[in-house]
Amino acid sequence: MLRAGCRAALSRRPPQGSAPRRGAGEHRSGAAEAAAGESLKRTPLDALHRSRGGRMVPFAGWSLPLHYGQGHLQSHLHTRRRCSLFDVSHMLQTRVYGRDRIRFMESLVVGDIAELKPGQGTLTLLTNERGGIVDDLIITNTLEDHLYVVSNAGCADKDLAIMRGRAAELQATGGDIHLEVLDNALLALQGPSMARVLQAGLSDDLGKLSFMNSITTTVFGVPSCRVTRCGYTGEDGVEISVPTGRAVELAEQLLGVPEVWPAGLAARDSLRLEAGLCLYGNDIDETTTPAEAGLMWTLGKRRRAAMDFPGAAVIMAQVKEKPKRKRVGLTSVGPPIRPHMAILDPEGTPAQ
Repeated sequence: MLRAGCRAALSRRPPQGSAPRRGAGEHRSGAAEAAAGESLKRTPLDALHRSRGGRMVPFAGWSLPLHYGQGHLQSHLHTRRRCSLFDVSHMLQTRVYGRDRIRFMESLVVGDIAELKPGQGTLTLLTNERGGIVDDLIITNTLEDHLYVVSNAGCADKDLAIMRGRAAELQATGGDIHLEVLDNALLALQGPSMARVLQAGLSDDLGKLSFMNSITTTVFGVPSCRVTRCGYTGEDGVEISVPTGRAVELAEQLLGVPEVWPAGLAARDSLRLEAGLCLYGNDIDETTTPAEAGLMWTLGKRRRAAMDFPGAAVIMAQVKEKPKRKRVGLTSVGPPIRPHMAILDPEGTPAQ
């Protein structure tokens, strides 16, 4: 996920039990793919993807489009120049209610959730007691008196188990906390012309919705949509949480605008990599701490001082002593670097 400020990593290891991530590597085909497809979850836009020629592949237990007829490169460039629509409905969306919702979330993540203004969101990290990154999340302090949490699809089961376990602990001691898992679809409209395209279907002034802020509104006649100004491409964009029953209607409205193309996992991966954004399971995982990942900017000053988040002792010790390893980004010329390729110095010697 990591939709803001993260530099691309050297290693791109797929998480255990998942298909190669977002267009990297090979995908199963033929009879094996067909058999696997029977057990894959499908988003509300599945039929729409297929009708538009989407090449469907398994990803994190879901069937999702890798690319469409125009191809990966053209889709990537179109997003940079105009606007593309991505289906990210596979991601876990959770609402957190109750007077102890801030305390609940801050017992799990490194971010300063208490400082978020109504309607404001932040990217934060769910950590373990070893300081490792369990997942990266977007948490929004909504205007409707609940927190809205978006988690990575590949981490959905473990994230939900952690949240439910912690909620049960707080409830057992009188805490007021309640979780609701949404079945909404999630659409990402990304690109420099996003604002002009979306504004045509909004009564709200999109110009007043700043980065990482969120509102609930009607979008092209579809009510109860949560529009958050964020994305995973490096371009201006929004993510729209839309009631499942009207997701296809909204997607078709957006795709009815000639400059809006459907885009798949391949373009999503290359766009985020070009923008220097991390991908969980490839660039960061449970063996990577925020200090090693270069993500200390996600820790607020108050949280650093309090050291009241999982793995705080390990993480803050690394900040003081400097981590022994650190994730970095590289640029290259010529053919693209593939996963797990050796990195050589100018003399051709493998880098240490």
